This record gives sequence, C-alpha cells and structure tokens, in this order.
Amino acid sequence: MPPATHPPTPALTRHQSLVLGALAREDAPASAYALLSHLQGEGLRAPQQVYRALDKLIEYGLVHRVETMNAFVACAHPHAHAQGLVVFAICDQCGHVDEFSDSAIERRLQGWSKSAGFQMKESTVELHGDCARCQAAGSGEAPAVAAMPAAPAAKPARRARKAPGAGPA
Repeated sequence: MPPATHPPTPALTRHQSLVLGALAREDAPASAYALLSHLQGEGLRAPQQVYRALDKLIEYGLVHRVETMNAFVACAHPHAHAQGLVVFAICDQCGHVDEFSDSAIERRLQGWSKSAGFQMKESTVELHGDCARCQAAGSGEAPAVAAMPAAPAAKPARRARKAPGAGPA
C-alpha cells in the first residue's frame, strides 16, 4: 500500500472549520451527534451538515473515524503520515486516544496482502486497553512509562487527545 497521500487542503468551509474546531477541543473521540450538540449555537441544525463536513475533513486527512467507537478524532499530525497505516491506542477507561504509525506493522500487512492477492486500499488498527494514567490511578502508583510506549520501529505522534479532567499538558 503506498503512503497516504492527500490533495492540498483547500480552504475549509465555515461548517468544516466549525466541526474541525469542535473536534480539536474534544478530550476523546466524538460522535457526529455530540458535535452537532456543541455546534447548534453556531448555526448547524442537522446531522447531515456535520456528516458532510466530517466526510470532507476525512478526505483532506484532517480527521479520522474511530470505527470501534463510531466516533471521530482530529488527526494528530495532518499530512505527516509517513506510512499509509494509522494505529489508534484507545483507553477503554478514560477515552484517551493516541495516534501513531508503525512501519513494521505496515510491512507485515503489505506482505500478507501481496501473498494473498488482496489489494489493500487503506489500513487502520485500533488497539483497546488501559492507558498508563488509568493504570496508575487504579494501582495508586505514578505511571512508570509514557502513555504510549513506542515499539522500536514505531514512530509515535504527538498525543491526539488529553484525558478528561487532566490539567494542561
């Protein structure tokens, strides 16, 4: 699978800007209906308005859909995906999402695709578990590792979301 490529981002419409801004302010992935609820005061009235904006923002590489949560997150590093693979580490307790790429995983998926005669168009991996902050809160100890430890071949991105109730980073 070739690296993800996106056309240059055109100027965003008002609705696209509002949706992207609202999503960037969220502490965890947000559904289209949650976004609509936040944006009704800005003039968005129908779910279709939010979904159309989200579709374009995904096309532009500015937003990702987290399939297992039926929700959306702002891209942690728009247009900077070195690989076509996107990996999400999702905390089941606090909802924090870390986004990163891993070239070793991508190579394995490409190898399998080639040997199986499968033409992969895109790939997203969603990992569910407990982040270091929630693990530490449960044990009463301070986290011993970063929230998203990087595998040797991984290229972690900046944190996609902060944990709800967390102070400034």
